[in-house]
Amino acid sequence: MALPTHEHKLTLGEILAELVADGIVPQADADKLNVPIRNAGTIKLHPLVIIASQKWKSLQAPNKVLTLEDLTQWLARKVGLPFLHIDPLKVEVAVVAKVMSHAYASRFMILPIASTAHEVTVATVEPFEREWEKEISQILRCDIRRVIATTEQIQRFLPEFYNLARSMKGAQKLHEGNLQSGIVNFEQLVELSRAGHLDANDQHVVQIVDWLFIYAFEQRASDIHLEPRREIGNVRFRIDGVMHHVYQIPAPVVIAITSRIKGLGRMDIVEKRRPQDGRIKTRTPDGQEIELRLSTMPTAFGEKLVMRIFSPDVIVQDFKELGFGEHETQRWEQIVSRPNGIVLVTGPTGSGKTTTLYSTLRNLAQPEVNVCTVEDPIEMVIPQFNQMQVQNNIGLDFSTGIRTLMRQDPDIIMIGEIRDLETAEMAIQAALTGHLVLSTLHTNDAPSAITRLIDLGVPGYLINSTVLGVLGQRLIRTLCPHCKEKIAVDESSWHDLVSPWKSTPPAFISAPKGCLECRMTGFLGRSGIYEIMPMSLSLKKQVSTSTDLAAFRDQAYKEGMKPLRISGAQKIAAGLTTLDEVLRVTPPPGQ
Repeated sequence: MALPTHEHKLTLGEILAELVADGIVPQADADKLNVPIRNAGTIKLHPLVIIASQKWKSLQAPNKVLTLEDLTQWLARKVGLPFLHIDPLKVEVAVVAKVMSHAYASRFMILPIASTAHEVTVATVEPFEREWEKEISQILRCDIRRVIATTEQIQRFLPEFYNLARSMKGAQKLHEGNLQSGIVNFEQLVELSRAGHLDANDQHVVQIVDWLFIYAFEQRASDIHLEPRREIGNVRFRIDGVMHHVYQIPAPVVIAITSRIKGLGRMDIVEKRRPQDGRIKTRTPDGQEIELRLSTMPTAFGEKLVMRIFSPDVIVQDFKELGFGEHETQRWEQIVSRPNGIVLVTGPTGSGKTTTLYSTLRNLAQPEVNVCTVEDPIEMVIPQFNQMQVQNNIGLDFSTGIRTLMRQDPDIIMIGEIRDLETAEMAIQAALTGHLVLSTLHTNDAPSAITRLIDLGVPGYLINSTVLGVLGQRLIRTLCPHCKEKIAVDESSWHDLVSPWKSTPPAFISAPKGCLECRMTGFLGRSGIYEIMPMSLSLKKQVSTSTDLAAFRDQAYKEGMKPLRISGAQKIAAGLTTLDEVLRVTPPPGQ
């Protein structure tokens, strides 16, 4: 049996008949569903939506529940059209919205996805409705490429795409109109709005900003970048540590968006010549509280705005969620459970040092303990901490902040970063007077932290008296559990990774494949890899007698410190990441 190809809308009966014929749905279930639906009269829901709501299990292996996505893919194969999962970040909304009107697209429940001079790609849920195809082809004088998408996606993105395109166009017209009337910048626009001379036209910019936030949250972005250019500005997201180009926006609209966000962050929207910092607290569509840290930078074509997204669930986790193994957790807890001394976390920018420190402090912050921090800036406000932000414009730097904290009767002090000798000396004084001090250093590995302190001018005997241990870390992308596949390991590549250490390669490792869950990247989320170096008596002796980093590093290895690459190799063997990913983020041995 085959679906009729004449012009018509799909019916529940013919879809059920095909599913039964293909051995996917039992005849009895199809009959039970079809009879009451037929008796109910006209049904506005698409047949695939009705069938998906039954949550039937497929009769074909692996007998998974038939979702709307699965059923739509089956239909696409059945009618010989490509299936498309719509990725809104890959759609040029302003371009596709010109293909047809919102009313026309809604009438036929179709959605333009891509448009070139010779071809327009249109998503539909009705493969045998062809009236619109002939009309659009004649008007545009180009070929029409039809693809099948789920009803759910078309119903969601159809109004969103057209509303966004309308907002972009409206914001552009608003800007051009203001230029003609003598209004040359967005600040004057805001003043007019406050004075009541502007109607709801500025709502266009509000809608664009809301769209930007929603899609950043959905894409699991850690940073949003708004980059002005001469004519077209760029929007980019950092997802799992990698930058992705998202959208292009006319330069005047970028300026308006930047000013809107600066206003939300209580920043000076008139000042564009100097960098500024701000903060926005908002919620995701599902109600989760999110905080965005804003930073502007003057560039050749205007202000570049970066928004770092912080979620309380992400920045404060237990050690297992951070990627610590059982042995690493024990060693780390032994170091930070000491009553006084200095504990250092090292790694480059973006390696997760702040998350590790916050999670560690959260475990230490009991009601009987006073935890104070001095940060630049405060990444996330935590109720259990007393947090102070560095403000260099009024002379409040790290060393001054530590001096202030010392008078606040603290038990545990967290210093955002040790950058100079004065800050290092204040941290040492705090440790010597009975406080536990946690801080960060920008070094490539844990042993390098000691030589960095020596380079700053800290005497070796003070390092031996105060430093309890050092943790070095990196963040690696983890494989998507929904689509990763096993492959044979290349033994030579494995030995190159772990060299000069000896490690038997696993029988299989995992590789990225790509699916809808991970947006075809093969990776989903990130995890930490760590090297932990407690300061033993032999290491302290090494500090006193020599400043040779290689000798110090070798001694740390002899005492059981596993380097970053070995930590990464363990995650490769466990099927959590790839060999290339570990090589990408870790330095070669001895560097």
